[in-house]
Amino acid sequence: MAKILIIDDDPDMVLAAQMTLEAAGHQIFSATNGSEGLVKIKELEPDLIILDVMMDTTTEGFQVSLKLRSPDQDSEFKAFRDIPIIMLTAIHTTTPLRFGPDDDYLPVDVFLDKPLDPDNLLDKVEELLAK
Repeated sequence: MAKILIIDDDPDMVLAAQMTLEAAGHQIFSATNGSEGLVKIKELEPDLIILDVMMDTTTEGFQVSLKLRSPDQDSEFKAFRDIPIIMLTAIHTTTPLRFGPDDDYLPVDVFLDKPLDPDNLLDKVEELLAK
């Protein structure tokens, strides 16, 4: 059983992911924005993070991933930089923007589009946890 933190301001998305992942035996926690998520990461030390892009700001998820994966040896999050991150967003369905994982600008492990495909999410979670 893995501890998974979902950082997303959409309660319906959180519930859908929670139901899918709890049915697979995982323990789920949630935060509604990046600031709350960063606090919970320190408290919970999750095994995996599911992160939305657009919350309080349009790039909040990007900022959270950059803080977590900062190479700065003095970073307050350096102990958490190896936690796998799945980024979920609807931005590809609402704008012409296209992007994906990038070590420098979007340091996440997997990028998934909303609406949520429960089977795909579970496959990606299990794949990342197995590494």
